[in-house]
Amino acid sequence: MTLPVATYRLQFRNGMTFDRAVGLVPYLKKLGISHLYASPLFTATSGSTHGYDVTDCCQIDPVLGGREGFDRLVSALHEAGLQLILDIVPNHMAASLENAWWRDLIEHGRASRYAHYFDIDWSRPLTLPVLGDSFDTVLKRGELHIDADPQSGHPALRYFDQYYPLTPASWKRRKDLLLPTTDPQLIARIHQQQPWRLMSWRDARHTLSYRRFFEITGLVGIRVEDKTVFEATHALILELVHCGAVDGLRIDHIDGLSDPKGYLIQLRQAVGLQCYIIVEKILAAAEHLPVDWPVAGTTGYEFISAIPDALIDANNIEALRQLWNNTLSGPEDMAASLRAAKRQMVEVNFAGEFATLLALAVDYAATEPEMVAPGQLETALRELLLAFPVYRTYANQQGVPAPDRSLLKQVIQTASARIPPADRRALRILSEILIGGPQPEGRETALRFCTRFQQLTGPLMAKSVEDTLFYRQHMALALNEVGADPLITTFSLPRFYAQMQTRVNLQPEGLCATSTHDTKRGEDARARLYTLAEAPERWAMLMNRWREVHRQQVKMLADGPAPEPGIEWMICQALVGVWPPALRADDAQGLAALEARFIPYVEKALREAKLRTHWDDNHEDYEHAVLEYARYLFSPAAHAWRMEFIDLLQPFIRAGLVNSLSQTLLKLTAPGTADIYQGSEVWDFSLVDPDNRREPDFAALILRTDTVSQLTIAAESSWLDGSIKQYVIRTLLHFRQQHQQLFRDGDFLPLTVNGEHSHKVIAFARQHDRSVLIVILPRLIFHDLRDTCDLPGSACWSGTQVMLPEQLAGKRYSSLLHSEEGILSNRIEIASISGPLPFLLLSA
Repeated sequence: MTLPVATYRLQFRNGMTFDRAVGLVPYLKKLGISHLYASPLFTATSGSTHGYDVTDCCQIDPVLGGREGFDRLVSALHEAGLQLILDIVPNHMAASLENAWWRDLIEHGRASRYAHYFDIDWSRPLTLPVLGDSFDTVLKRGELHIDADPQSGHPALRYFDQYYPLTPASWKRRKDLLLPTTDPQLIARIHQQQPWRLMSWRDARHTLSYRRFFEITGLVGIRVEDKTVFEATHALILELVHCGAVDGLRIDHIDGLSDPKGYLIQLRQAVGLQCYIIVEKILAAAEHLPVDWPVAGTTGYEFISAIPDALIDANNIEALRQLWNNTLSGPEDMAASLRAAKRQMVEVNFAGEFATLLALAVDYAATEPEMVAPGQLETALRELLLAFPVYRTYANQQGVPAPDRSLLKQVIQTASARIPPADRRALRILSEILIGGPQPEGRETALRFCTRFQQLTGPLMAKSVEDTLFYRQHMALALNEVGADPLITTFSLPRFYAQMQTRVNLQPEGLCATSTHDTKRGEDARARLYTLAEAPERWAMLMNRWREVHRQQVKMLADGPAPEPGIEWMICQALVGVWPPALRADDAQGLAALEARFIPYVEKALREAKLRTHWDDNHEDYEHAVLEYARYLFSPAAHAWRMEFIDLLQPFIRAGLVNSLSQTLLKLTAPGTADIYQGSEVWDFSLVDPDNRREPDFAALILRTDTVSQLTIAAESSWLDGSIKQYVIRTLLHFRQQHQQLFRDGDFLPLTVNGEHSHKVIAFARQHDRSVLIVILPRLIFHDLRDTCDLPGSACWSGTQVMLPEQLAGKRYSSLLHSEEGILSNRIEIASISGPLPFLLLSA
């Protein structure tokens, strides 16, 4: 297996084609990248912005340049000595008429050769949640017609420009259907004869007949566990691997599959041992990737969630939390908030999935000698889901893995405490199903229940935490990130070190990510917002002042102020994170560009919170008032406020830039493979998607890498435009290429720091045989920075020493960033570090 030294995630579509990517290959080579890490490339729905809505997994998307364009890109990569990792989507496809398999399924129902390809409940007609209202309503409005399908010429039920093919048995002997038909009664009768039913998209959460991806009804689950389906969906993938075009695979949403381990074993057997495989998997705190999965590791969300331990001021985070509670006029119970978000998901957003599970539980309970009421099973099942602390377990036909068995027992114990004693018999039945020992006559039902249960807990956790709770709780937006645990309230540098030592043992080949196409905000926005915990009183003072200044912009509605205090806090904090370092208060063009990105973010944040407004039930007055408040911040009338805002923001900007470089160097030197998300080789102050999926200015990036040097990185302009970050990445990636074993197999050794300012230092070494890298980085220096981008002088570090163990002392080291070398004793005086950066990387 050729392991990556560094990956570069490139988002195709939205203008990025294979031929354009070919033009970036020399730049990626110069940057030090070993593997281009491509978003999905197979044919997707028309206008797809991401490629996860695949319509043909046997074809490279012509929109991107087709197979010929793909081959040109592969040739260019290979000529430059680079390789390709491809993002694949085994969990779902697009439930779209553009998908030939789905279209055939609609036309022929269970008789379709693709009927078993999709995860469908065939005990009832296939539901198609595409109508803007109920079937009867749209029929009365004359929006449904029977007409000739332009694609096949056969009769179809037309809804605006969508033609749903009629099953042949319903029209072949009826000549009257060969002409356009608008007779409502006839249309209704023909509709009833189909193996599918059109329905309102609003009803999908309650009555959908197929497994969807999270809440997205346009993405239908596929049964990749079936050998025929695996072969059909992976034919082109395997061809690309075997011909040498693709060297690695990223598996999207592995937890959605019925049997992730079984799938990965089948995939590994199909691609061979030389293919690098990583999985998109969210790991909860103290959770680890199953050791028997034949993969290199994850896509790196657990690395993102480890960074706050290194950069958050643990002593002041509680003060920030108290100030947030004061804004809310009372303490916030995060455990209760999480439970409330989960309950809303169970009872509303995933009501249909919950009903399916409950029906299976009722069927199984019928095989038990002691009767249990459906209501008791419903209570027990709900509490099990609410108590589930991780994305999922991995039981399959072979049984329940020991770690999962232990976890399930804990979950059942937690749920039991919330269930009336009279209902605990129902919980024991669910325990029997999940942990093992089901009644023989109910074994098949129990297996189906386990599969559906495990496929629901992941989406339930994701939507409850990432897409609900994190949009309700705004104390520190930087902590509201994919993979983060909302119940963790303390942070410590020793815990970060411990996590990195664990990575050496369990995931030395997984990705170390800091930004992805799914993160809630760019890595450098997070790094800046971490600094709020270093100056919580100052932040609260600014918030109080700004709220007073903007008091006239708050509108009083029948259901309360708009925006409410917590949303004001969120808007201002989000603006602090995203504000470009060099943006002036009177830069009309720059302000307009930022406003165009910021307002959709605010709208999305309000709707994802699902409190006063929702995606499917907009509170228009509330949304209008809050968005007008946000727009005002960019208006000419707010010029004086922006002048003050920018001035007061400077300490946070400066400390944030230091955090950014520390974060970047942690990624580049930690155990694992460094992953660079497109454009984040310079400052990335993006917001949640679609903002973080915008194409970077590649022309500027290429120009910078050709001009920045060690002599220019000290300039303030290099800090403002991110050139310093790009220089550091390029320097370290080339070093990694020259010392691959050090980073792949090297130990992670935390170093002792002594002195008054020891808490401001991150220090560790990577060591493999005689190769050594010493890393010394600053942290928590908000109060030590000057009024420019110059970093702290020696006085900040007076008396602070990094102690070297015997095996590291007495060696000759060279600095990677400062062009110095010398023999080190058993200690390093940080105040003696020279050069433009207080970042010391020494290689022996």
